[in-house]
Amino acid sequence: MSVFFKYKLQKRVAGLLVITLMLFSCNKRIGNFSENEVFRYNEHANITSLDPAFAKDQRNIWAVNQLYNGLVRLDDSLKVRPDIAKSWRISEDGKTYSFLLKNNVFFHKSNIFKEDSTRKVIAQDFKYSLERLQSSKVASPGGWVLQNVSAINVQNDSVLNIELHQAFPPFLGLLAMKYCSVVPKEAVDFFGNEFRSNPVGTGPFQFKLWVENTKLVLRKNPLYFEKDINGNSLPYLEAVAITFLPDKQSEFLQFIQGNLDFMKSLDASYKDDILQTDGTLQPKYNASIQMQKGAYLNTEYLGIYLDEAVKAPTSSKLIRQAINYGFDRKKMVTFLRNGIGFPAINGFIPKGLPSFNNQEGYTYQPKKARELVEKYINETGNINPTITITTNSNYLDVCEYIQRALQKIGLQVNVDVIPPSSLRQGKASGKLPIFRASWIADYPDAENYLSLFYSKNFTPNGPNYTHFKNKNFDVLYELAIRETNDAKRYQLYQKMDSIIIDEAPVISLYYDEVIRFSQNNVSGLGINPIDLLDLRKVKKQ
Repeated sequence: MSVFFKYKLQKRVAGLLVITLMLFSCNKRIGNFSENEVFRYNEHANITSLDPAFAKDQRNIWAVNQLYNGLVRLDDSLKVRPDIAKSWRISEDGKTYSFLLKNNVFFHKSNIFKEDSTRKVIAQDFKYSLERLQSSKVASPGGWVLQNVSAINVQNDSVLNIELHQAFPPFLGLLAMKYCSVVPKEAVDFFGNEFRSNPVGTGPFQFKLWVENTKLVLRKNPLYFEKDINGNSLPYLEAVAITFLPDKQSEFLQFIQGNLDFMKSLDASYKDDILQTDGTLQPKYNASIQMQKGAYLNTEYLGIYLDEAVKAPTSSKLIRQAINYGFDRKKMVTFLRNGIGFPAINGFIPKGLPSFNNQEGYTYQPKKARELVEKYINETGNINPTITITTNSNYLDVCEYIQRALQKIGLQVNVDVIPPSSLRQGKASGKLPIFRASWIADYPDAENYLSLFYSKNFTPNGPNYTHFKNKNFDVLYELAIRETNDAKRYQLYQKMDSIIIDEAPVISLYYDEVIRFSQNNVSGLGINPIDLLDLRKVKKQ
């Protein structure tokens, strides 16, 4: 019998014992832990991997964030802070990053390590982890994060140097992504493809049990290196239990009954039950539930395909601007989203980013919208301009709201509802003149949003789904990605956003908002514009 098979058999037997305890104990306990020591939430989308190299979706990112650390992390204001790196230096040309590592960080205890069942994290571990991320054999969806890296060198156990092909100021923010977490080579070599379900990291919690499609259990890491301001070891919780109920209504009922400590986001199936039309909690929940809201780095929009071969009314800037002026975003957010979100009246860059500056975008001006449509008709002779908006069923109400508003300004609007997969394919292939889309930031820098309009990023080579092309925009973009002074770079971003507002290749709808619900006995949860779940300082009273 192989060592790996013995290990798997032992884990399986232990897992069955823990599951038995779960099933025959009350909902308020997990094994020997009391309610106040266990944090419980549901992940309706399920989790596909606990390997940080595959932390692409929020479902995986949240779990991976409890298990792993990187060189740096983002605080709730999206400022880059030390994590395993104690400090760092950036060369004057912006191409060399030198990281000094902390000397008190250890991997989770595991039988894969010799002697003390653990070992200290050293610079070579980061070199291995980052080069693994780049490996074609791993095929990580996060390999693009390091596409600008030319070399990774170890100076000694405590110093790691990363060289870039060219300066890229958002690079530190990229390193804060969970893709760039440190993993031990011993674990990857031992488990192979099964590392996805046998994680060994450095995070505040360590792996205990994963029964796929049923439950994931994490335990407090007694070796965790961080302490609070009073010198107490983190985390405060003893365990985290994640269930995988696929039905959001069932998740909501479990939360209302107190069987879950936390519930993320908001679903149409229970939106009106929990929130009033002004976005506040229904009075019946005030005594038992707390709600947190904050800016989220997500812009919801309608994209317009601008390839010269497409002879649609939207090829005219007059019609694109008319659409932008032709509907009331404030009413849309209030009545269709119960006040969750911010009307996108300040351009494409969303609230929550440091470079957001409340510049003037499009507001509801129906008279101006009608005048633009009439000007288009007079110039083209097209007396019945008609457009088609393609969406999926989740956003049908928003698109129908826009449809009714635009018909009042002289535009005939069709709404085509297709499956999400077909919408993604049509958007990427340029088959949809107007498509509903959203852009959630991969890293906390406006470059992430403006890259959607850089001409060299035309799909399928990049995220420019609209095929927007503007020489002035491209020049500013290339200046910005080389500018290491934040204030100057933000000014360039704002100039680019002004071009997008004027040329209107998109109709920005709203800037999304993080909304979190938790039981009233939960504290320390925090909230941030990338909606990252951080349980290091969470307590239950």
